[in-house]
Amino acid sequence: MLSNKKIGFIGSGNMASVLIKGILKADLVNDNNIYASDIDLEKLDSLKSEYGINTVFKDNNKIVNECDVVIFAVKPQIMEKVIKEINSSLTSEKLFISIAAGISTEYIDSFTDTSLKIIRAMPNTPALIMEGATAICPGANVSEDDLRIAKEIFSAVGVVAIVDESQMDAVTGLSGSGPAYVFMIIEALSDAGVKMGLSRNVSMKLAAQTVMGAAKLQIDTGMHPGRLKDMVTSPGGTAIAGIHTLEQGGLRTTLINAVENATLRSIQLGKKNGK
Repeated sequence: MLSNKKIGFIGSGNMASVLIKGILKADLVNDNNIYASDIDLEKLDSLKSEYGINTVFKDNNKIVNECDVVIFAVKPQIMEKVIKEINSSLTSEKLFISIAAGISTEYIDSFTDTSLKIIRAMPNTPALIMEGATAICPGANVSEDDLRIAKEIFSAVGVVAIVDESQMDAVTGLSGSGPAYVFMIIEALSDAGVKMGLSRNVSMKLAAQTVMGAAKLQIDTGMHPGRLKDMVTSPGGTAIAGIHTLEQGGLRTTLINAVENATLRSIQLGKKNGK
């Protein structure tokens, strides 16, 4: 889908850099077909040095004019300013993808004079190691081919799920905020190992690998987590004793409440910012 297409990034922060790395690693396009703009010349020089892409200093209109796919990788609070700046260059022929958190496709479209093809995406931090979970949702004018292009781009840094835009706050609560919950679980397991006499290094290594291995086992087998849990628990054994303690502490309820509250906070912030 991306053969011979030019991809441009408005904003060249961490996530833009990750996506550029993933796109090139997956051979979706060559480095000469990738463009990035920013107000930070040092960032641009670093990207050009590392990946050999085209860089544009303080000229977002050039990105729009040159590229077939334009990715908004800017902070949410400056999205309005960026859209108004490039308004004269916008066209319904190009595909625009926004990874600005909390910014709806309708909000972006409200500042333009053209009916744009806009896709909203929310990757999470494990994309930094090509293990991200990204949800994408199409705006009103997006075709199936446009959606396939977006899926191809974000598949280069992990797995992709297509959702309705009304579900993006729930995505924020689950996969967007979820890495923080998992890091806390790893930290708690590591602390427990230390309490029981393991060194910090050994405990951290075993805790992190256990979380990663368990997740990979579920993904690779496709089995329900409950069935996999039953494979570990034997009658009168250690695992069922530990699970009993987790149930007493309300682990399930706590995690469900965490996702729910993060979702509600995302909705609240969206209303506050009018987005």
